[in-house]
Amino acid sequence: MTETTEPQLAPEERDRRWPALAVCLLAGAMTLLDVSIVNVALPSIREGLDAGNSTIQWVVAGYALAFGIVLVPAGRLGDARSRKTVFMAGVALFTVASAVCGAAQEPLWIGVARVAQGIGGGLITPQVSGFIQNLFKGPERGRAFGLFGATIGVSTAIGPVLGGLLIQLGGEESGWRLVFYVNVPIGILLMVMAHRYLPAAVRGPKQSLDPVGVLLFGAAMFFVLLPLVTGGQDSSLSQRPWWLLGISAALLIAFVLWERYWAGRDRETLLDMSLVKVRSFVLGVGLGTFYFAGFTSIFIVLTLYLQQGLGYSALEAGLTQLPFAVGSAVAALLGGRLVERMGRALVVTGLVLISVSLVIVDILVPHLGSDVGLKLAPVLLLAGLGGGLVISPNITLALDEVEPARAGAGGGLLQTAQRVGSAIGVAIVLALFFERVRSTRGDFADALSYSLHVTIGFVLVALLLGIADLARRARDARPTTDH
Repeated sequence: MTETTEPQLAPEERDRRWPALAVCLLAGAMTLLDVSIVNVALPSIREGLDAGNSTIQWVVAGYALAFGIVLVPAGRLGDARSRKTVFMAGVALFTVASAVCGAAQEPLWIGVARVAQGIGGGLITPQVSGFIQNLFKGPERGRAFGLFGATIGVSTAIGPVLGGLLIQLGGEESGWRLVFYVNVPIGILLMVMAHRYLPAAVRGPKQSLDPVGVLLFGAAMFFVLLPLVTGGQDSSLSQRPWWLLGISAALLIAFVLWERYWAGRDRETLLDMSLVKVRSFVLGVGLGTFYFAGFTSIFIVLTLYLQQGLGYSALEAGLTQLPFAVGSAVAALLGGRLVERMGRALVVTGLVLISVSLVIVDILVPHLGSDVGLKLAPVLLLAGLGGGLVISPNITLALDEVEPARAGAGGGLLQTAQRVGSAIGVAIVLALFFERVRSTRGDFADALSYSLHVTIGFVLVALLLGIADLARRARDARPTTDH
């Protein structure tokens, strides 16, 4: 296989590292906001377009499917050709698709545009981690990933707030269109800034794009995500087409066999199979998968409890999550500075904090009475502080032994695992939440507690993986301290 080396940056490109990071973070925020901001707009979209539940579900599912399928191939494309070109293509597609969503006159129109949006987001996201890996080294890389982690935490938590505010400004009938139109000026600004500040194409020999591997992996991800993202509120876990996972497993086996064959012909593969030998990467991927399975579903079930159980407006429910966003942003910035010194212990600390916080929420909710959102604020702030110590340090630690020339593919796989984890968590937790609501005849507090148990379970699995990596790193470091 062609040997790869870390691409060298021209002096003027090194001087533009931090403006380039700002471009990446803005783009990352735009794509992540679109995951959560749309959820609060779904009722308005349903009314505005006179759409059925199944069609509306695809407004969410179409984006999630396309996003998850494209991530790894897009990371490979950026590694093999030009991250800047792939990034700008993704921003352009995302921006145009957002405008089409905002102008939609019928359900099919917005469904197709959301798939295009997902493809654009999938093109953008792995380039962000790739750029950070290439542009920064040592403590600076930790700080850059800290800012990226803060962006993830804030974007995910603040999405419902921004969505509720835009709907309130635009009104129930057309406010949902602003949720999509807001991306257009941001996208245009990003195109200008990316052209100016992002480093040019990676220098080096042109590499194979592995089209067969792309098709096999993309199809496998499709059949993993499809039964997870297409279940509505009335769909129990037993009613989903889980048999599709068997097809996915067969495709993944075929993918691994193909990658070995393709590598044996001295060709560049979609995934560097040597990544499975990098223990920090494998454990980091596993930790991220389970953490995001719990992390993403927390906001959804809490929002449902506040809106449907307590009658909060979309804006009020979103504002309740602001303490988490603040805590996550502060801790992520701090984590970026501490990760070089504390390593995996920092992530373990964050996971302990968020686990304790979720247990406290579970205990408190049935006894809070009025002003639930206000009373939960200190606990959600603590949870945010824990979450901020997990996301960006885990990205840094998972990729710290991956060569920078493979950062796009490695980052793409890490992001794909997180997206699949989110889909698994949301599918399971939401199904259990609504089944509990039906069985208890509308007891939303009980349903929140019931689903939180599963969420806590996901986070605890992530904690065990973090402890395993912490112990492994301690063992690996011991011989060097003995000599």
